[in-house]
Amino acid sequence: MSRTLIIIGLCIVAIGLFWPWLSRLPFGQLPGDIAIRRENVSFYFPITTMILLSLLVSAILWLLNR
Repeated sequence: MSRTLIIIGLCIVAIGLFWPWLSRLPFGQLPGDIAIRRENVSFYFPITTMILLSLLVSAILWLLNR
């Protein structure tokens, strides 16, 4: 359990350090992401982004459990 928490913490720190470069990636603006903007309301549902992130996390966890 403690090893898992340490790995998760290191991943969060790595994401924080690389955030200036990660924010330049087109995540959140992919085809398939739903964005509705009206006068007083904006709605955003990143379907494609969530699927890609889920695949990435699944692959990482699969590699760690090998």
